[in-house]
Amino acid sequence: MDISLQALVMGVVQGLTEFLPVSSSGHLIIVPALLGWHDPFITSLAFSVMLHIGTLAALLIYFRADWLRLVPAGLATIRDRSFDSDADRRLAWLLVVATIPALLIGVFLNDPIESRFREVGLVAVMLVIGGVILWLAERNGSRRLLAVDLTFPRALAIGLAQALALIPGISRSGISIAAGLFTGLNRESAARFSFLMATPVTAAAAAYESVKVVRGDLGVSVPVGPLLIGLAASFVFGIIAISVLLRFLRTRSTDIFVAYRILIAAVVLVWWLR
Repeated sequence: MDISLQALVMGVVQGLTEFLPVSSSGHLIIVPALLGWHDPFITSLAFSVMLHIGTLAALLIYFRADWLRLVPAGLATIRDRSFDSDADRRLAWLLVVATIPALLIGVFLNDPIESRFREVGLVAVMLVIGGVILWLAERNGSRRLLAVDLTFPRALAIGLAQALALIPGISRSGISIAAGLFTGLNRESAARFSFLMATPVTAAAAAYESVKVVRGDLGVSVPVGPLLIGLAASFVFGIIAISVLLRFLRTRSTDIFVAYRILIAAVVLVWWLR
């Protein structure tokens, strides 16, 4: 298959699976393996990370109204040294606290973890483990709270859970939604908090990878055309995935995603063992 078509497929996969709780990093490893694609750029960690620029744009566009409120509110908290009973000020700093673990751990461990754990069999195992965690969260969370009701220790706990998503197959949205459910958030609030929390982490990862592209440190050639096609696809399908998931979680559980994770893990394990 032409590399541009492969990049298009990978962009669609990234856009959908970055926000659905099924692991984008895991799918970006599984899909080329199952389809027999061996192009060094398409299968590279660099391309996987750079596709996050498209989903970062999707996050910023979809939640632009939230960020236009939260950023000034967070700065106003510093100026006034008070939350002043303002829900946006409190939420802004809950997000800051939740973001810190993934940023710190990502700085030191992102490349070693992603480069050493990019095995199809291990991804399948992590899909199952992440699915079990999400299933348990559905059955143990009270689902009564909004994000602004979180305490700062609970926000930190969600942030620590997000850091586990460095392991392909766990899923950033899946593990942080599960953590949100465990802390008592309702499903839609858990997903929105997860997406808002992911924005600065995704931005940092995308900026880091972009610098490596400019410096030529990736070890693979970067074809501009396929890269742009992948970015455009990840942006468009990222917007779709965010909108669909938030509407879905207003009235339904995440069990369908748990079932999908188990099913795809079984398919991958059978393929891998053969």
